[in-house]
Amino acid sequence: MAAPRVPGSGGGDELELPCGETVDPHEIDLGMREYGCSCGDTHAVVTDVHPPSRFLPESLVVVLRESIDTDDDFDEFGTPHLLGVVMEEFPDQVAVYDASGDGAVGYALLWLTDFDSRRLHEIVVELVVELMEHAISHAEDDAAITEFESQMLEFDVSEFVDQYRRRRDFESEYDQPV
Repeated sequence: MAAPRVPGSGGGDELELPCGETVDPHEIDLGMREYGCSCGDTHAVVTDVHPPSRFLPESLVVVLRESIDTDDDFDEFGTPHLLGVVMEEFPDQVAVYDASGDGAVGYALLWLTDFDSRRLHEIVVELVVELMEHAISHAEDDAAITEFESQMLEFDVSEFVDQYRRRRDFESEYDQPV
């Protein structure tokens, strides 16, 4: 006898994770930041509805949105772009699921990484700093370039992530942007 299911709930959709295990995307809810996998590892979970301020201060997100033109289906720079950069650097360590045709999940895109959520956070910050370094290298203001470079010498990604995650209270589903 067939098992009853909710219409549109998928059934049979599987996402292969970087570790080789599979997960039904319908098991991932919008509040999840990590997935405890049967492989024994914890994988970061990100959906397109998670704001970029999950990783970066809102003031920096505003600057990125004002500075970066997107040539895609998204209205403005956001989480899909951040994860796109991560995928570009780590193509074999990020699995992505397109749920745009699946109204049962609450998101259009899902990413699960080979990293836990803290390591993913560090990677996102490192890649945004690289993006900023590249952008400033094209500036015609030598003083601005020198100032940026000196600030980056003092910037500790790991410490930033620790402080940001403490301020955001990632243990609560009610965390707020900084």
